[in-house]
Amino acid sequence: MSGSPPSPGGFVRRVGLFQATAINMSQMCGIGPFVTIPLMVAAFGGPQAVVGFVAGAVLALCDGLVWAELGAALPGSGGSYVYLRQAFRYRTGRLMPFLFVWTAMLFVPLIMSTGVVGFVQYLGYLAPGLGGPAGDLIGLGVIALVVLLLWRGIEHIARITAVMWTVMIASVVLVIAAAATDFSPHLAFTYPAGAFDLTGGHFWAGFAAGLTIGVYDYLGYNTTAYMGAEIKDPGRVLPRSIIYSILGIMAIYLLLQIGTLGVVDWHRMSDPGDIASTSVASAVLERTWGRGAADTVTVLILITAFASVFTGLLGGSRVPYDAARDRVFFRPYARLHPRHRFPTLGLATMGVITAVGFLIGRHTDLATLIQLLTTVMVIVQALAQIVALTVLRSRRPDLRRPYRMWLYPLPSLVAFVGWCVIYAYADRNSPGRHPVEWSLAWLILGCGAFLVWARWEKVWPFGPKESEEERPAGRNTETV
Repeated sequence: MSGSPPSPGGFVRRVGLFQATAINMSQMCGIGPFVTIPLMVAAFGGPQAVVGFVAGAVLALCDGLVWAELGAALPGSGGSYVYLRQAFRYRTGRLMPFLFVWTAMLFVPLIMSTGVVGFVQYLGYLAPGLGGPAGDLIGLGVIALVVLLLWRGIEHIARITAVMWTVMIASVVLVIAAAATDFSPHLAFTYPAGAFDLTGGHFWAGFAAGLTIGVYDYLGYNTTAYMGAEIKDPGRVLPRSIIYSILGIMAIYLLLQIGTLGVVDWHRMSDPGDIASTSVASAVLERTWGRGAADTVTVLILITAFASVFTGLLGGSRVPYDAARDRVFFRPYARLHPRHRFPTLGLATMGVITAVGFLIGRHTDLATLIQLLTTVMVIVQALAQIVALTVLRSRRPDLRRPYRMWLYPLPSLVAFVGWCVIYAYADRNSPGRHPVEWSLAWLILGCGAFLVWARWEKVWPFGPKESEEERPAGRNTETV
């Protein structure tokens, strides 16, 4: 059953509903909305940018329902790896789950690197002029501290996460409350000419860019799915943690976005020399409650950014573990810390890639980093996982499903179309950076790594469906 304890020597189920929801929400909120509101305004060209957050929320909720059904039915460590393995092993053997782990080893740390970029941006409000080598060193130090804190047992991490979640909620509530004290409907709801001209290409290009930024802000609703082997009663807790966190963050984001636009003129957010373009929440507090309050809330935002990186690497580091145990990824990633029972190599690898992604973001721009990470994850995770849901419903009708998607298949179809729009517009929204080409290059490189792995393991990678007896003992995943 889905709530059964893991095998001896594996993960321990210690994370309950509140902690699971807190982990998701901490990862979802983080620094995202505090740094992307100006990016969203730039994409739409005015305060109609709120449309991007609404569109992102719809895509996140529809995709979240896919994760909820799959996570409840197959609650193992590694998230999508588990689902793709079960769905596609009939046709492509180990290829799809291997490629998912390969791409996740890139896009998960890239998501974390955006949080560190935002951390350094807001730190610049407290220490003007912080940039160049000093900012780089501070960001790298933050990543090293996160890895050090994660080098411990999950029971300690759950308590730390609950504290960080409280700080995150406090920082967001304070910004919303400050905006409410000096809110101007004229600023928030006065749109430039042609803002909603649906017949022109400008609106739809802005919509695609806004959808990408919006769904990026919601990423993290699936964090606990990567930790399925460590969740208490996953058949009940996993779907609820995903749905509760999306609905909660959706309400917070709308209040935050509208409140900010009602205090800070959107033209300021488009000026690279204005503090509102890099630290818009601090600009809101400074205008409404003064510099002292702005400094205080900026500190809380820094803690929130740190929490998002912390929880993201917590969940992401579990991705290669189950694949390596099942002989679908490089075997060294199957090792757990002998005392604290966490995947050491997965955490170390993602920490290094996060550092590289942070340096890329610091020396290009945040929008480019967001476009790159979303295109990398679209094909092998987002689209393939939606197909996997349908495949498993057809091939495994006997699979116990504690939660079934509401209004199936409508949400999965909406999610599929949304991800396709993001991918189709990626190069146009990031001119000269070619995120689609880079994502395809990484996928091709992954196919080469797959063949290298197969030769190393001395297995035929496209073989027929393996029997239950051929699976390694001790898996923490429900498969029947």
